[in-house]
This record gives sequence, C-alpha cells and structure tokens, in this order.
Amino acid sequence: MVSGAPNRLAAFGDFIGLQAAHLFPLAKEMIWRANDYRCWVMDMDDAPESSRINSIQNGLLMSESLHSCFDQYLFSINPDDGYKIISFVPDNWGVDGRILELPCREPSNPHHVSDELLRWHFRQGVLANMRGAGEPTFDNDFPPRRDQMAVLRSEPYGKERLEMEVSERLKCATQRSENHAH
Repeated sequence: MVSGAPNRLAAFGDFIGLQAAHLFPLAKEMIWRANDYRCWVMDMDDAPESSRINSIQNGLLMSESLHSCFDQYLFSINPDDGYKIISFVPDNWGVDGRILELPCREPSNPHHVSDELLRWHFRQGVLANMRGAGEPTFDNDFPPRRDQMAVLRSEPYGKERLEMEVSERLKCATQRSENHAH
C-alpha cells in the first residue's frame, strides 16, 4: 500500500516479507495514554481500559525494509497534501511523491488509517530530520562485538534507548507467551 508493489501471493494468504508498521510506536504507549490519543481511533471497542494503540487505524502494511525506514522517520505520509509520501532522505525505495493507495485512506472503510495518526507521524518525521531539532532516532542494531550496555551508557540518549529496547522486548515476549497459551 506504500510502495505500490503488488503482493501476488496475497490470494494464497502469503504475506511473507510484509509487516504492519505502527504510526504511533508501541514503545510510546505511556505518551499515547497520557495524551488520550485513543480518541483518534474509531474502529475498536470503547472499553475504558483499552488504549486502542493496536488498532488497524494505527498501522500500515509495508515491506520489512520500508518498515525499518518508516520507524526511523526517513519517510512519512502527509494527509494534508493528498496523502503524498515524502522521503526526508535520498529516496532509495521509490516511494517519494507516491500517493498512499485508496484502500488505506478510504473514509467509508471503518478501518482506514487515521488522518490524525498520519499527521502525528509526519510531524515527527519533520522534527527528526531538521538539523539540530527533534528526538534522535536509534539504529536497530548495535555495533558488532560491542558490549550493548557500554554502548547505551556512552550514548547521550542511552537511558531512553534502553527503556525503549526493554519495552519492545518485553512486549514481544508477552505476545509470544500469549499466542502459545491459546
């Protein structure tokens, strides 16, 4: 839906190589709850304990490589410019200037991606890519043969990165154990 490349195996239920990318990161759920961003999602139950952060409206399906770039705010989608995809760096993926495909943004579809969440992600992308502004984005991998804790201690945002890494890994472990329980 982002790259325009068709998944010819979808008819067989095969989505290998595709991932759901969250517009608002799961690792920032406390910020999501504190700002009541659940009001930007309309396709889930209104149970008071539900944060709705895992709604389909908070995600887009894309290739693994695009997912990584999207999470690093290397490109985003501007809902206020006709859902145009904007690359903030040289476009190695062929997405810059493309328009998000209609099924993702069709207002009559109750699961269409949230304009507010697209706008939030786009603004974060602008901030992350302005010289000297915004929060840092972190590499997904640590340098080879390096002590991960030593790397985190030496980084200016090491504490934040450690919190994010622990949160992500705990969520993955929790999801795996829940899936095995069913």
